[in-house]
Amino acid sequence: MDSAIQKYRALVECARAGSISAAARRLAYSQSGVSRMVADLEREWGIQLLERGRRGARLTSDGEQVMPFVEAICEDHRRLRERVSEVAGAQVGSIVVGTFSSVATHILPPAIERFREDHPGIEFELRMGDYSEIEGWVADGHVDFGFLPYPPQAPRADLVREPVLTDELMAVVPEGHPLAAKPRIALADLCQEPFILLERGNDNEVSPLFERAGLAPDARLATWDDYAIMSMVENGLGLSILPGLILTRCPYRIAARPLDPPARRELAAVYRPGLLSNAARGFLDCLGACPRTRLA
Repeated sequence: MDSAIQKYRALVECARAGSISAAARRLAYSQSGVSRMVADLEREWGIQLLERGRRGARLTSDGEQVMPFVEAICEDHRRLRERVSEVAGAQVGSIVVGTFSSVATHILPPAIERFREDHPGIEFELRMGDYSEIEGWVADGHVDFGFLPYPPQAPRADLVREPVLTDELMAVVPEGHPLAAKPRIALADLCQEPFILLERGNDNEVSPLFERAGLAPDARLATWDDYAIMSMVENGLGLSILPGLILTRCPYRIAARPLDPPARRELAAVYRPGLLSNAARGFLDCLGACPRTRLA
């Protein structure tokens, strides 16, 4: 404990107990130790705080003037230690997460619910953005961590990426479309009609699939909004590829089929090294233990 706080507590206990010996017993200090601490305060402040006598010790008029402030400091210190203990144990605080619709809708809610069973005092803020925005928020310290593709197209040495989620990429076509009759859909089949590209800033999981296969889809539309793409596909504006995660409980009249050959995306929790709070670290551990974080 800070030596100044020890001296303040010694003075408070002397005033409350009415004697130095009784204060020493309460504090589990020696009588001479308590007497020395009060004397140190008197010397530092240049005023007499206690009137000592055979019947004990009581505050002087100067002591009575400063006692409310000394008591307030002691109380604030006690509350500070309690709060530090709570924060260190991830019992209070907030977690700010950079994310996007599929993770925010289907992964985070059950993980947050599970985490709050043991940490009800933790508050969450979900900040929605594309991959470029999320990476910037993490780097600038605006979020505790964010979700980004793994491995990254352009790795940054100042960020840690911790894989947490594997998700299968699915071909998406309108209900009743001839391709919907197939158990799997080849990339070449998706190049025969207008294609709607899912973009999330600088990183794009879909375009590299076609590039590696030597194909070029007829990309007529591009958006970062998964649900907008589903609506466009439903209305016959084109075909697309979406993460399987976002297709859970899909509200649109579309058909989703695995790709041939299969394709997956992996997402990582990204954070600045050495700056992850105990609460955020605990939540990432909880997230990794949730069964729905391994979808493919």
